[in-house]
Amino acid sequence: MESTMQDVPLLISSIVRHGEWLYADKKVFTITADGTEEATFFEISKRAERLAAALTRLGIQRGDRVATFQWNNQAHMEAYLAVPSMGAVLHTLNIRLFPEQLAYIVNHAEDKVIIVDGSLIPLLAKVRDQLTGVQHFIVKGEGDRSLLGDTLDYDELLGAEEPGFVWPEDLDERSAAAMCYTSGTTGNPKGVVYSHRSTWLHSLASMTANSIGFSEADRGLLIVPMFHVNAWGAAYTAFFAGAELIMPQMFLQGEPLVKIIRELKPTVSLGVPTVWNDVLRVAATDPTADLSSLRTIVAGGSAVPRVMIEAFRENHNLKLIQGWGMTETSPLAAVSIPPHGTPVNREIDYQVKAGRIVAGVEVRTVDENGTVLPHDGESVGEFEIRGPWITGAYFGVDDAEKFHDGWLRTGDVGTLDHEGFMVISDRTKDVIKSGGEWISSVELENEVMAHPDVFEASVVAVPDEKWQERPLCCVVLNPGAEVTAEALRDFLIPRVAKWWIPERWAFIAAVPKTSVGKFDKKVVRAQYAAGELDVMTL
Repeated sequence: MESTMQDVPLLISSIVRHGEWLYADKKVFTITADGTEEATFFEISKRAERLAAALTRLGIQRGDRVATFQWNNQAHMEAYLAVPSMGAVLHTLNIRLFPEQLAYIVNHAEDKVIIVDGSLIPLLAKVRDQLTGVQHFIVKGEGDRSLLGDTLDYDELLGAEEPGFVWPEDLDERSAAAMCYTSGTTGNPKGVVYSHRSTWLHSLASMTANSIGFSEADRGLLIVPMFHVNAWGAAYTAFFAGAELIMPQMFLQGEPLVKIIRELKPTVSLGVPTVWNDVLRVAATDPTADLSSLRTIVAGGSAVPRVMIEAFRENHNLKLIQGWGMTETSPLAAVSIPPHGTPVNREIDYQVKAGRIVAGVEVRTVDENGTVLPHDGESVGEFEIRGPWITGAYFGVDDAEKFHDGWLRTGDVGTLDHEGFMVISDRTKDVIKSGGEWISSVELENEVMAHPDVFEASVVAVPDEKWQERPLCCVVLNPGAEVTAEALRDFLIPRVAKWWIPERWAFIAAVPKTSVGKFDKKVVRAQYAAGELDVMTL
């Protein structure tokens, strides 16, 4: 027996039409060196129609890849709306990739057009001669265009077109809408292709109160780069929910962000923990800092230290929640919102977890033999996930080892409890096996960062003749702070198991970061192997 429901395709163009109509006067704010630029949803939608018409005139057809090499700004938002809605595929390029990786993904994705911000031309020019399939470079804003050869002007292209481009309604909702590549921490980056359907459903999930809860009452500060996992889906969710957006472009340091929050009063913000750590640092000494407009901030990409959550709550009466996901999961998969009715003094015990599984996806843990483990909060295994916005393959790459019986192997290790909360102890490649026992580098880092003189800490496994592996703790101190390795060791004694406490310590100027702001532990391990760290052994 079949249902009587209409079979209407779930297309991104319907999200665009919804936002343009119901929330026409809502705004997107772009931060510039000279101030703030504003545009309404209606204006952005009409410019997206002009962009689609211009791309069509350039020969872009259904399924063709259109890449962006841009900051978080209005023009990038226009591409987000136009490219998938016209039937082409949006490919957001990571502006912080190494040149060889950037050239690889442009060629591998077979990008035909790249829309580039003028300020980023020098970065793209480094690989210009290696890009075999790119037919057009479209430049938005000022920059040395001669570095790219022949270019087209973004605003001139849009100015030559009229609004009114008709979004095709005969697209298959399962066809490609956008694609992102993983950060490529080992080997070449791998492409993940999102469908219209997966993006549509992901946007709905982001609007639920059990996840981020975007609504028309919100104004979101989008710190997470728009080249990273489709801006965590926020660009599409905003148009669906009527939530305004603040685009900070390259102004992602503590000082400008504190100013943006004070002046534009966002209600929610998305960003990685390293950024939020810097915001805390600035807010602690800036008498004009005012974070009171925020109802919540969402941190993702790496584990959030308990001390950071406590600092936001105690100093700013602000709830910080963690979101867990990956490029492969679109990314929303779990959010650390405490269960309803949780006493205030226990909320943080849930907020420090990776998150609670959101409706629409399934998560399980498996052991080394692939046996499914119980959801008891104690059994440690690798997390596997499946759902309508979870990838089932990689673009143009056979990587069967990443999938198990239809589930994506995440590479994250930890526990899952009966309430659906995930606790991640490590990445599979970062766990420390010492004398046959596991040590969580993530938990060690969080405990070290609880020390008031520590700004950041990164823990990695290093070879040990007696125990096979032992933890090396690399510490970044707060400005002006002085603390010894012995003092940090003594600080850990009552906080972790005795055999977890590192013998090897190094004080460093900064923890190496990946292109999306995560701790880059492979660099730390390489620095240790090359003898580049000043390591003291206690």
